[in-house]
Amino acid sequence: MIQFIFKGIWRDRQRSVLPAIVVAMGVMLTVLFQSWLSGIFGESIEFNANFSTGHVKIMSRAYAADADQIPNDLALMGTDTLMRELHQNYPQFDWSPRIRFSGLIDVPDSLRETRVQGPATGLGIDMLSGDSSEIMRMNIARALKRGRLPSHPGEILISDEFAHNLSVHPGDTVTLITTTMNGSLSMYNFRIAGTVAFGTEAMDRSSIIADIGDVRSALDMEDATGEIVGFLKTGQYDEKVILPVVKQFNAEYSHSNDQYSPVMESLRGQNNMATMLDYSAKLEFMLIIIFVLAMSLVLWNAGLLGGLRRYGEFGLRLALGEEKRHIYLSMIWESVFIGIIGSAAGTLIGLLLAWQLQHHGLNVGDMMKNAAMMMPSILRARISPVTWIVGFVPGLVSTVAGAMLAGIGIYKRRTTQLFKELEI
Repeated sequence: MIQFIFKGIWRDRQRSVLPAIVVAMGVMLTVLFQSWLSGIFGESIEFNANFSTGHVKIMSRAYAADADQIPNDLALMGTDTLMRELHQNYPQFDWSPRIRFSGLIDVPDSLRETRVQGPATGLGIDMLSGDSSEIMRMNIARALKRGRLPSHPGEILISDEFAHNLSVHPGDTVTLITTTMNGSLSMYNFRIAGTVAFGTEAMDRSSIIADIGDVRSALDMEDATGEIVGFLKTGQYDEKVILPVVKQFNAEYSHSNDQYSPVMESLRGQNNMATMLDYSAKLEFMLIIIFVLAMSLVLWNAGLLGGLRRYGEFGLRLALGEEKRHIYLSMIWESVFIGIIGSAAGTLIGLLLAWQLQHHGLNVGDMMKNAAMMMPSILRARISPVTWIVGFVPGLVSTVAGAMLAGIGIYKRRTTQLFKELEI
């Protein structure tokens, strides 16, 4: 029977080409949009993790309560001891201390007087020890626009846009004016090693990046840090692994009566990332449902048109004694073959288009000039194992649903009308 149905589809292409094309187009759009949304949300989540939240982040309880204000006076103390314990007790993570700060960048003239000043947000990371993955994780080498990476203490990176606004260049000396951990005024000289552009307004507007050792010296934060970020060594955020670790750490280290005790938060619990994680999963599910319903309606109409054209064929088959149930099942099997053919073709085309978007991306930097959200300016698709199979769900379900709806008319045929129809 299967061989008979397949030959019928192949030889009578008028009843198979249009449904297959409709299925292929719908599947292509499903695959393309799924990879596109997966890439946008996936890169946004990774971008926030790499630059801000980590997969997990450890702060003091007091610091965590006002983390948006960067209260370094409430920073973690005894960082060296805590780091050793983290590496020993949680080796599945890569741990890195960071210090966020803000202040004024003062640019002197030839007489060492202030020529121009600008407010800056700073990040202190491990750039000089050689044991850290921070430079690779934050993609700093690729973001370098001018100059070089810091190789000596006292050197910093500055965002390229900020450098243009201040009219400074690699090799120039600037002064950071800020407050220390203890609340006193601090002025610390840095030499600009290079300029960077990450492609997001939040990082490119007025940021500086320095080695954490220099930042500790400038802010009087020896053996202290604002936050410790942890990344799973697998490279992917996995709540099934992370949530038990968060629960275990907080039970052992965090004490409600000690505001300086460390507390661990997952990526989901920071910067409203829970909304993005949940929204991305729901949006992909809604996308598939919408395409299933839309294509089912289209294929239902196509099935009705095909059924009208095959009205005489069904009448002849019924007149020869074939059961209505058998004809109905044969239509469904036809739809299954057409769905597989259309889904395979649509998936292939969708993967080719997604591959182009994955490698080249779409630059939306001009649309995000005033955006404060941490998102990359080049949006790319992401081809995952789900992308290879997601198109077959709407492709097969909608085709079969359309055939089932259109085939109901077979059961409404009356035997008394068959000979009259055959005479015509």
